[in-house]
Amino acid sequence: MKEAFLVLIAYLIGSIPTALIISKSFFDIDIREYGSGNMGATNTFRVLGPKFGTIVMVGDMLKGVFAVALYNFLPFYISNELERTNLMIGLGLAAVVGHIYPIWANFKGGKGVATLFGMVLAIQPVVAINCVGVFLLVLFLTRYVSLSSILAGIALPICVLWIYNEKEVFYRVFAVAVAALIILTHQKNIGRLLKGNENRVPILKYRDRRKAKRKEM
Repeated sequence: MKEAFLVLIAYLIGSIPTALIISKSFFDIDIREYGSGNMGATNTFRVLGPKFGTIVMVGDMLKGVFAVALYNFLPFYISNELERTNLMIGLGLAAVVGHIYPIWANFKGGKGVATLFGMVLAIQPVVAINCVGVFLLVLFLTRYVSLSSILAGIALPICVLWIYNEKEVFYRVFAVAVAALIILTHQKNIGRLLKGNENRVPILKYRDRRKAKRKEM
């Protein structure tokens, strides 16, 4: 009963519409009416720029972190590693569902990638840091947030199953499911990437300008 209550709280935390709050507070717009229509960090990067995109990304990650941390309210799980990991995954997934289907925003949210990585950060920080590293490297090289998210998602099961060889079966299944979910929710982005129509985020502007000038010379 207590676990179910915490799962509900985790869902409500995940439902906090970070991107919508930012877009309405600073621009007086509904972010879901622009770009891809998603209420997530990727669309915020695209529509509002890297500054506010980063704010939304960090905010969405923190939702996953705080949701997972709710296990601390049940003393039994603090000293039981296996049960704790399972509960943490359940709480994190509830937050992800909240982000995708937020009760505070008419159940129209984002894709949940940042919240997913937030929960992984809370459960297994080393694995999360590796995935974030992949995300940042791909973003730096390509400026595609969608491609960065997809490859970071694929890096998760690679780290869990092979690099760190985590033994917890539920965690291994979860890692594979996360990668599959990210690929599934980014099908449209994958299509645009293959066609060369995916939008790049406006970072590293000066580097791009120098490249453009070199081509003109």
